Amino acid sequence: MTEAYIVATARSPIGRARKGSLAGIRPDDLAALMVGAALEKVPGLDPARIDDLMIGCGQPAGEQGMNIARIVAVLSGLDGVPGTTVNRYCSSSLQTTRMAFHAIKAGEGDVFVSGGVESVSHYAAGSADFFPESVENPRFAEAVARTAARTGAGAGVWTDPRAAGALPDPYIAMGQTAENVAGLRGITRDEQDAFAARSQQRAEAAIASGFWAREIDPVTLPDGTVVRTDDGPRPGVTAESLAALDPVFRPDGTVTAGNCCPLNDGAAAVVVVSERVVAELGLTPLARIVSTGVSALSPEIMGLGPVEASRRALALAGLTVDDMDLVEINEAFAAQVIPSARELGVDEERLNVHGGAIAVGHPFGMTGARITATLINGLASTGGRYGLETMCVGGGQGMAMVLERL
Repeated sequence: MTEAYIVATARSPIGRARKGSLAGIRPDDLAALMVGAALEKVPGLDPARIDDLMIGCGQPAGEQGMNIARIVAVLSGLDGVPGTTVNRYCSSSLQTTRMAFHAIKAGEGDVFVSGGVESVSHYAAGSADFFPESVENPRFAEAVARTAARTGAGAGVWTDPRAAGALPDPYIAMGQTAENVAGLRGITRDEQDAFAARSQQRAEAAIASGFWAREIDPVTLPDGTVVRTDDGPRPGVTAESLAALDPVFRPDGTVTAGNCCPLNDGAAAVVVVSERVVAELGLTPLARIVSTGVSALSPEIMGLGPVEASRRALALAGLTVDDMDLVEINEAFAAQVIPSARELGVDEERLNVHGGAIAVGHPFGMTGARITATLINGLASTGGRYGLETMCVGGGQGMAMVLERL
């Protein structure tokens, strides 16, 4: 089977939702800019050779609906290229890259553009979470009620409802899942704040070194303003300053606005090609896609999803976590990154070394492709060979990908 190579990435700055730098641009326009930016980095590639354009989106409705991928194709001048929109929540754009990888391996194409977009700024009112109440299946009413009863003080340590023959809550708020994981794995508030401060401090250092600027493609807004940097990183953050914040999801909880990711806007794109195209065009690949993995677990502890997904991807690659020069675990919540990294045996000095989503942000549909760009950037900066990208996924899933820098 042929190999699949990443030959270009592009990602926008990440804006804070509703009040940030990208609130004034539509998600389809933003995604089209990133598709164009990625393709510009492969100048010898005839756009007519693109077999498919696949865009991930965590909430594909409203301005992000109507098969946004096809809309992005037409906006990008690629009306001869098919497009499909993919939803695997937080890992939607990692899924699109996985689809490109599989298609190339199967011999069903040579050139694919994967990517993702999310603009929480353009969500309909009241749908800031993945699961607006209006869509809840009444068969889960008992599970939803049980979750609601656990959101107050003294909720206790999470126990698997399936052990008692009950359904878990697939509509549970992500912050509640983080509280469940923190209690189940004994992750303290101090540990979460220390990790969040580390993310901010590492991002601050990476900004100063020019690391983040190397992977960000500027966005020109409709009013002519050019956005070049992420909104999220905050200089001077310490664990002590974060300790002053109140819990958000439970009165006696540990998850705060400071030790989890914010709501964001952003888009990213990745160009994936076969080895035949690499040879024909004389391209220098950024990385080879080695393997991917997905897994599922109770939605109520979705934050532990990276563990099994990573183990599956590593096993398929014939590698171990110790072979990974860098590991990127999406920082949805410090409460879930900490135990996931521990269970995988990830060396802290290889984990999210330039900061993560707590600092830079997490536009759901974009993040998978953004982390791909960050991982490749990090491997190039440190001279590393292998990298692991992984994340938890709303609804109780995990996803992972192993890359080899070339």
